[in-house]
Amino acid sequence: MTVKVIVTDMDGTFLDDAKQYDRDRFLAQFLQLQARDIEFVVASGNQYYQLISFFPELKEQISFVAENGALVFDHGEQIFHGELTRHESQIVIGELLKDKQLNFVACGLESAYVSKNAPDEFVALMSKHYHRLKRINDYHEIDDVLFKFSLNLPDSDIPDLIDKLHVSLDGIMKPVTSGFGFVDLIIPGLHKANGISRLLKRWSISPQECVAIGDSGNDAEMLKLVKYSFAMGNAAQSIKAISHFNTDDNNHQGALNVIQAVLDNTAPF
Repeated sequence: MTVKVIVTDMDGTFLDDAKQYDRDRFLAQFLQLQARDIEFVVASGNQYYQLISFFPELKEQISFVAENGALVFDHGEQIFHGELTRHESQIVIGELLKDKQLNFVACGLESAYVSKNAPDEFVALMSKHYHRLKRINDYHEIDDVLFKFSLNLPDSDIPDLIDKLHVSLDGIMKPVTSGFGFVDLIIPGLHKANGISRLLKRWSISPQECVAIGDSGNDAEMLKLVKYSFAMGNAAQSIKAISHFNTDDNNHQGALNVIQAVLDNTAPF
């Protein structure tokens, strides 16, 4: 079956460890994808404004499933955003503030928000993923549509935190890992696969005609959704277990190599 859509995660997948990619190679590939009417979609836990910075010349020509599925753009047009009720967001904020050692970002439609008391190192790290990031006095006073929260902590602390949040925020938010110490709280059901499905419905394309490439826990749903699921060489073992195929790691252009295989009609295409 002909491939009509290629979806890729960014951190640990499309980007190498230096947060770069071979722009010349990809641009040449993208021109070929366009010539064949193959859609290119970026699906990431990161903020939309951060993601488009990687593709300044192409941001209107590709589509984005940002914020782990809470915000979807079809060729520059916003087609969907998730939304917590005011009551729900207050519950989440209250729960996160119980742990005085926990630093987090509240993600909204207009911006992301971080406490003025957060350590400078944390703010510097999160600003790489959230190009619109405002320091605020009080999370409870945010006047924006909120749809995600992002945390970063030592890998050793993540399992206990996830277990705790699964219970305390059950039915409101679901914790998912995205590697590199990041944990995102997403609205249940608003994962990457949900955002991708919205695009596929608009385009009248089947998941059987899609390729997806990922490396972390927040890629699981989209890898299960599509026919051609690829785990990066550096992917978590759980991701390799659910993917149908493997590719090279992110420092050896694994994602671009999958795109090339599509263009060359080599196995498994």
